[in-house]
Amino acid sequence: MLRRFQLFTLIMLLGLSSPLFADQVTLKNGDRLTGTVVKSDGKTLVLHTDAAGDVTIQFAAIQEIKTDQELHVTLKGGKTAVGPVTTTDGKIEIATKTAGTVEAAKDDVTLIRNDAEQQAYDKSLHPGLKHGWNGGANVGFSIARGNSQTENLALAFNAVHPTLNDKITLYTSSIYAKNDLPAPGSVAANLVQGGLRYDRNLNPRLFAFAGADFMSNALQFLDLRAAYGAGFGYHAIKSDNTTLNFLGGLNYTHETYSNGPMNTPVTVPPTFVSYGKTNKFAALTLGEELNHKLGKSTVVTQNLYFFPDLQDTSQYRGTFSLGTVTKISKRFGWQNQFGDIYVSNPPVGAKKNDLVLTTGLNFSFAH
Repeated sequence: MLRRFQLFTLIMLLGLSSPLFADQVTLKNGDRLTGTVVKSDGKTLVLHTDAAGDVTIQFAAIQEIKTDQELHVTLKGGKTAVGPVTTTDGKIEIATKTAGTVEAAKDDVTLIRNDAEQQAYDKSLHPGLKHGWNGGANVGFSIARGNSQTENLALAFNAVHPTLNDKITLYTSSIYAKNDLPAPGSVAANLVQGGLRYDRNLNPRLFAFAGADFMSNALQFLDLRAAYGAGFGYHAIKSDNTTLNFLGGLNYTHETYSNGPMNTPVTVPPTFVSYGKTNKFAALTLGEELNHKLGKSTVVTQNLYFFPDLQDTSQYRGTFSLGTVTKISKRFGWQNQFGDIYVSNPPVGAKKNDLVLTTGLNFSFAH
């Protein structure tokens, strides 16, 4: 009989252990929620519950918070305190281990993080180069048979390594299209782009950047264009949902075109004369970059860059891109991308504009 009573008591204690050691949030309307406080930005509070997952609560609607776990609390003025939290009558009390109870007005709270959130934040300040990357890969493919025989393949990859004070960006993309009719067929598009950039914040608004961009475009007879640039940027808007940057700087461009037939050999033994054209010049870098989160599942990106030649101001090139990624699941989404590549002085036989439209699957990652 004693054994049964002990077993029953143990089961009851286990069943009650979760609510006994959980955090509690009481709202001004009398509702009480039980779970684990995750974080707060002073405007909303995220509470993880077993039944409903993460619940976001308006901070102004909270009457009382009482936690058993230690929370990392940041107050106005930058003061921080760590310990279990209790709020009553518009005040917050943090029972710290070293400084006793720290008391402040509830309206003075700017940040709250639990241990897991604080560790993730501390790690994000100084991640190693192998960690902290996020980005995505795009794939689009089409094939047609019958009256036409075409294959189209579009691939893109981008990765960003952001920290508190700097950011590394890598990107590459390619578009290949082929039409096999009429025989022997021809390449309709063969465009490859890639580059990298490093940004360093000088203050909350101003940043410096340096990078390199590379391009090959078969239909424009462009073997390779390499542009190495540096300059300064300004965060006109920088929020959780929207980032708008303006850029200005200088770049050095080296580009090689290979258009036209090869020249006839004029020596014995034959020595083939090189053909095509190579340009080397300094240019301005002017740009605008927009990243905006539209709703809960769609991200819009838009970039415009202008590169006027400093040696011949009548010559310039520019690029424009507009894209969206809409989340389908945690890792997969649907992407659409429009781009315009403009060169004012293309080689004979090539057009100034290349318009590109792609759509397909997006795979996102974070490491």
